[in-house]
Formats: sequence, structure tokens, C-alpha cells
Amino acid sequence: MADSSNVAASGTENVPEVNPPQVRRSWADEEDDMAEEPTSSASGDKPAELNVDSLAIDESKKVNKFLDEPEDSNIKAVTSGDTPYTSASTFEDLKLSPELLQGLYVEMRFNKPSKIQAISLPMILTPPYKDLIAQAHNGSGKTTCFVLGMLSRVDPNLKAPQALCICPTRELAIQNLEVLLKMGKYTGISTECAIPSDSSNYLPIYKRAPITAQIVIGTPGTIKKWMSAKKLGTRDIKILVFDEADHMLAEDGFKDDSLRIMKDIEKNSVHCQVLLFSATFNETVKNFVSRVVKDGNQLFVKKEDLSLESVKQYKVDCPDELSKVQVIKDRILEFGERVGQTIIFVRTRNSAGMLHRSLADYGYKCTTIQGALKQEDRDKIIKEFKQGYTKVLISTDLLARGFDQSQVNLVVNFDLPVKHETPSEPDYEVYLHRIGRAGRFGRKGAVFNLLCSDRDKMLMEKIEKHFGHRIAEVPSWQSEKDFEEALKAAGLA
Repeated sequence: MADSSNVAASGTENVPEVNPPQVRRSWADEEDDMAEEPTSSASGDKPAELNVDSLAIDESKKVNKFLDEPEDSNIKAVTSGDTPYTSASTFEDLKLSPELLQGLYVEMRFNKPSKIQAISLPMILTPPYKDLIAQAHNGSGKTTCFVLGMLSRVDPNLKAPQALCICPTRELAIQNLEVLLKMGKYTGISTECAIPSDSSNYLPIYKRAPITAQIVIGTPGTIKKWMSAKKLGTRDIKILVFDEADHMLAEDGFKDDSLRIMKDIEKNSVHCQVLLFSATFNETVKNFVSRVVKDGNQLFVKKEDLSLESVKQYKVDCPDELSKVQVIKDRILEFGERVGQTIIFVRTRNSAGMLHRSLADYGYKCTTIQGALKQEDRDKIIKEFKQGYTKVLISTDLLARGFDQSQVNLVVNFDLPVKHETPSEPDYEVYLHRIGRAGRFGRKGAVFNLLCSDRDKMLMEKIEKHFGHRIAEVPSWQSEKDFEEALKAAGLA
């Protein structure tokens, strides 16, 4: 399968007409092209001397005032072999380099590991470097686990690829690279982003020089292409990461490309540690992953414990589709502008275009990301949203997984996600990932599920039953007071 580059962006002034999606389904709303992206970057200079003891956290710089310490997760650890592991209460317990500690404390502004980090990092960093299958809540700090793992395993004196991270979408690859550059700012470790290129930056594969960057992060189609063309060597790869691993190894995801990459690395590398991270692993994928990773450690969370306690979920009974738009316009966005940013999830591109036009007609400025514009346009939309220039983002499920923006306090499900093969069944994993875009790393957040048909209500009931979680109802879709009370209960008003 090709990489995921199925995105578009649009402003309020000009909403493009979009064509119906193709019959073939991929993870978001359209499969990607196979062009490779020449984006490359290197980390900052390594300082001559570091005084780790002088580093300090500036609490005044925390950007989100709606912040709580994350609730303890019910994480079950299953270890393989007789290697003893001790949970890390501080980053110093991990015996990290001074350069990495400075990145964690000064650039990332961390003060101690989250629970998933405290449990998983000793497993990742302790010889003999066993494989790891790790599941934890959205926003709990999984990215730090594998990014820190990659940075810790690299030999800065060896100018060759030593760590590889594979992501399902262009946006997630870029985001993970940004985290790595920030965390590894003082290490001198070089990086490369392997994603489909836009038309202005296209470089034929035969003109590309062999990759010498020590860490490569990208999407599976581009990485596989670089390997096949002998541009990305795997002889020195020490650590292979699959972000959103359940989708990367699912039949309707990137299973074929992922397995080819794994086999190529196994053939050329003496021993490569494999890390599989996601917030969701259904039983089918769990069984498959357990066969692929035969002698590894495991961290899992019961599905009943996955629904974030810091995120309050609500259902809103609306008379019709137009009422959904009115609820967003008159209730949610009015409050949302005061508390942070909002992501509105829709099921199809046509719904995205319709909703965008409706909100634009009412004078609301919003952006839309889906499958009709060029890659450079979607990059611009993501950048503007992350920098806070836009407050409302309408998205297909392209951004449901992994997208991290700390200022997002509200998520709206304009449509509930359903399984493509059985539209009467909710896509429970996608729902969980969607609501995880709010309440990142223990921050406060609220989710509004808009329902207007018997089918909507049936899907909502199945979601409640699946997670064993009763979702509160906003008494009246027209009541300003009811919405304000809901936000107060979520700690946002």
C-alpha cells in the first residue's frame, strides 16, 4: 500500500469542490502517491560542556491552564526472560546522557516520567534490548518513549542509519520528527524525514544520495522505496519503531509494506530491537503481533480503562443535520474560542466541505483537512493550526491518530466513525483515537458527540457498551446553559 498523503486544506474564503472518494479504502480517506520527500534536517550543535544540575523547569511557561496530573493507568506488564526491570521515578534513573537530559528538561520542559514512560523506558534501554509491544492511553507520553529509545541507541560517531521509525501518515511522521529534533537538540544526532514529496520538491530516486542520517522517520511506502533503490541501508539499524502499530500491521492498513521492511532489516542487521506502540490493539492485531514479536515484553491496558478520565464525553440529541451545524455554531464554538482550539471530526470529504461552507457562511474562520488539495497546502494548514493562527479544524479521520496539539480542549464528532466493512458497527479504535486529541497528557478536555438519527443513537449505545462507560447527555441541544454546565463539569469553564 502506498503512503498516506490523502489530505487537503481550505480556508474560509475559497472552499474547493471535492470529488467523491474512490471505492478503495485506506486508513484515512484516500491512499497516497509514492513520491519521495527530500526533506532532511539535522539536530542542533552539541555544546562543549553541559551542567545538568543547573537545569530547571519553568512552571510559568506551561501553555495550558487546564492541566491535571494524569490519572494512573491500569497498565499490565508481561516480561520475557529473566532480565530484571525497575520502574524509573526520574529520568536520571535511566542513566541518560547529559545531552539527552538537557533536551528533556530544557527543551521538552519535563520534570519526571509519566507512568507509561516509567515502566517502558527501562525495558527499552536495558540490555539485551528486548522487543516491546506497548499500549497506553492517548496523550500519556508514548512518543517520548520511542523517541528517547532511538536517541539513546544511536552512536553519534557512526554516520549511517541506526534507528528507523515508521508512521502511517505524513503528518505523524513530521510531528514525530519535530519531537525528536527538540529532544535531541544537544546530541548532534542527524535525522531524515522519509515522506512523499510535494511537486515543487520532487527528486527522482536515482538522483538521491545514499542516506547517512542516523535516525530516519517516515511513511512505509517511501521507506520501502528507498530501501529497494539501495538508498537506505539497514545493516546498522539497531532499533525499529512502528508508531500506531495496530494500523501498521493490520490487514486494511500497511501490513505488507511493514512486514517487508521488517524482513529486510532482519536479513541485514545482526539484532534489531522492535518497538510497537499504539493506544489501541484489537484482539486480531494482538494475536498477529504476538506471532511477529515472539520473544518480547508487553504492556497492555484493558479496553474498559482506555477512555480518558480527564476527557468528559457528552452526547447531544439533535433533530436533524442542520441542527448539528447550529449546535457547533451557536454553542460549541462560542465557548470553544475561550478555552482553546477545537477539532471537528467528520466521516467523509463531502461532509467536511458541507460543514466548512456552512460555518464560513456564518462568518466563522476555520480550516479543513481532507483529500482535495496539494501536500504543501495541508502542511500549511497543520502549521497554522499548531501555531494557533486558526482555532477550528475540520478533519476526516486522517488526524484521528497521533496528532498532538496541546491547545485542543474540544473535540466534536459531527459523524461517529464506523467500520467500512460493516457500517452498522462503530469503529471503536478510531473513536478512542478521536477523543484522545483532547486532554493530551492529562489536560482537561471535552468531547461532544452529535446524534440526529436512530442509527447515530444505536452506534452511540454500542460505543458505551464496548467501553463500559456511560456517556452523559446534554439535556437540550438549544440550551446555552446546558452546554456551559457541561464545560464546567469538564473543568473548562
